[in-house]
Amino acid sequence: MRELAPGVHVLGGKKGGRVRSFLFESSGELTLVDTLFENDAVGVLEAIRKLGHTPGDLKQIALTHAHRSHLGGLAALKRATGASVRAHAWEADIVSGDRPAQSVGLKPTAPVRTYPFQVGIFLNRPKHGPCPIDESLADGDELGPLQVLHVPGHSPGHLAFFLPEHRVLVSGDAIATWPRFEGGWPAFTLNPDQHRESLRRLAALEPALVGVGHGDPVTNDAAEKVHRLAEGA
Repeated sequence: MRELAPGVHVLGGKKGGRVRSFLFESSGELTLVDTLFENDAVGVLEAIRKLGHTPGDLKQIALTHAHRSHLGGLAALKRATGASVRAHAWEADIVSGDRPAQSVGLKPTAPVRTYPFQVGIFLNRPKHGPCPIDESLADGDELGPLQVLHVPGHSPGHLAFFLPEHRVLVSGDAIATWPRFEGGWPAFTLNPDQHRESLRRLAALEPALVGVGHGDPVTNDAAEKVHRLAEGA
């Protein structure tokens, strides 16, 4: 765990393609974006305790989208904390286990290090623990201190989150820094036209810091780098 900005903590970075989740502290309560790959949620619960909180202080869990890397620990966290689970309506029946995530096909696409995750989505393996959402999120909603943005392209219900106070953007898989910096993993971009427009929208936020779905956060010249992605998309 590391602090990205005051009250903003980055978790994960090992399994699931160096997947990340983000824990926000505001007014004594916690909001979590994504729940990492591991299905036991131990890492998230340890981070909560290291910050001096109890599991019950986690009030809201939001998902950027319903791929296994990002919701592995969801069911365990729901049981341990009772937090409200939020996601875009399009992703809801994937989160609940009633529909598999939309296939991305099997044709290998660079970077090759992402190919095992491509195969995993194709086979719908490993499966996550199903967990119904409590309430859907839509563009323009607020979630604790965060603004909610609907940024489709990677998936139809993909969300990003923005903390205006510190200009922190959580991009989900719209942007990746592992295994290289790019506008998400190409094989996983279901709608390139929507994805290009979403990148332009994220760039317009002029973020100072970007927490990505896979890899280390962007902490230097973040706005300039996101603009370059948007211009080259």
